[in-house]
Amino acid sequence: MRLLTYQSKKRGSAPRVGAMRDDEQLVDLQFKDMLSLIEQGSKGVSTARKVLKGKTRSIPLSSVRVLAPIPRPRKNVFCVGWNYLEHFEEGAKARAPGVELPAHPTFFTKQPLAVTGPYDRIPLHAGVTEKVDWEVELGVIIGRGGRNIKEADAMRHVFGYTVINDVSAREVQRRHGQQWFKGKSLDGHCPMGPWIVTADQVKDWWDLRVITRVNGVVKQDSNTRHMYFKIPRIIAELSAGLTLEPGDIISTGTPAGVGHARTPPEFLKAGDVLETEIPGIGLLRNTVG
Repeated sequence: MRLLTYQSKKRGSAPRVGAMRDDEQLVDLQFKDMLSLIEQGSKGVSTARKVLKGKTRSIPLSSVRVLAPIPRPRKNVFCVGWNYLEHFEEGAKARAPGVELPAHPTFFTKQPLAVTGPYDRIPLHAGVTEKVDWEVELGVIIGRGGRNIKEADAMRHVFGYTVINDVSAREVQRRHGQQWFKGKSLDGHCPMGPWIVTADQVKDWWDLRVITRVNGVVKQDSNTRHMYFKIPRIIAELSAGLTLEPGDIISTGTPAGVGHARTPPEFLKAGDVLETEIPGIGLLRNTVG
């Protein structure tokens, strides 16, 4: 299933949870919010599937505003840095000499207000940053929570997948050394969605194409098979002594092709259209400004 959070275009309408019936129609699922569905686990998925297959009235996707699947996460979004070999190599000029590939995943986070919708505007924050960059990433949504999760059991804790762009303010990121939080966490710098594809529908998470386009020009084009740390390892290491809960979001790293590593460097500017795509999961289309 493709599960989404949406709201009527009428002013003051509350967010609602739905499921896509096809590419143009959705049905309302009558859940309080996406987190409450995820917390119900297999029961919630079963209920949603029954509604989807029933005679519930379809709603045209074009008639609603699509929000991030989890518009306001309870926690920061967990992120993994340097998780594609080519991206690690292309970023060498921005690191101190002698930094080698990490033996363990490099974790940082993005604050909840960074999360924005799949078609929302990405703010440039003029006066704060002049170097806004793109990073396509596969997002993992935790279903069953846990602590000290074994790598062999990790995929049982995955509820589903989404598309994320880890938009980054590069000079702010560098200003704070290895503490990437600030440069990664400006408001509106985590477009996500357009929905969560449930784990049962994604059998090949290790073989998904990941693409970024700016104004129609391809900037990143890789595959999750090139992840240095795979999803089970990421979940196992992150959960060591740290409880993961239903609805937690993990952004799994980006491949080569980011703007700051290009010659000359490229950054997003007002009016740009940033497309972030993982075929089989979804497409984000955000205007910058």
